[in-house]
Amino acid sequence: MAYLLMFVTLLHLITLAMQFIATMEKSWWVWNSLENSDLWYNCRFDNHTETWLCASSKETEWHKAVQVLMVLSVVFSSVSFLVFLGQLFTMSKGGLFYFTGLCQVFSGLNAFSAALIYTLHNKAILQNSRELTSGHFGYCFILAWVCVPLLLCSGVIYIHLRKKE
Repeated sequence: MAYLLMFVTLLHLITLAMQFIATMEKSWWVWNSLENSDLWYNCRFDNHTETWLCASSKETEWHKAVQVLMVLSVVFSSVSFLVFLGQLFTMSKGGLFYFTGLCQVFSGLNAFSAALIYTLHNKAILQNSRELTSGHFGYCFILAWVCVPLLLCSGVIYIHLRKKE
């Protein structure tokens, strides 16, 4: 049982870190190694000054939806972890981690919705940025998709996990 507890805690921390990176880093869409776009900015590397020059992304309804859903995903996962720690020390023997599991499932559903919206509406989100055919999805977009099954699985594990002493 101790190994399962350590596994689910480690899985939770890994998915939380992956979600945070996917939300904050600047690589949801990449044109080349010198130009990319994320949920917040469109950035270009200036070889002359050797710095990234970033401008705010154009706000569309789909873009705002992806931003909000990814932030909500991180918040739900963070709340889930804090509640799990609280339940771990205060819950009576034999109790189930329902609330923790539900928060993780909601976090996974938010990440799923955000990644799906970005997949289906990237032309509207990245409009006027640059020609999309010369670009591809970046690693943060892939991290968001990888988080979805991990979050859903950890949520199901939490729902079935019983506290034993």
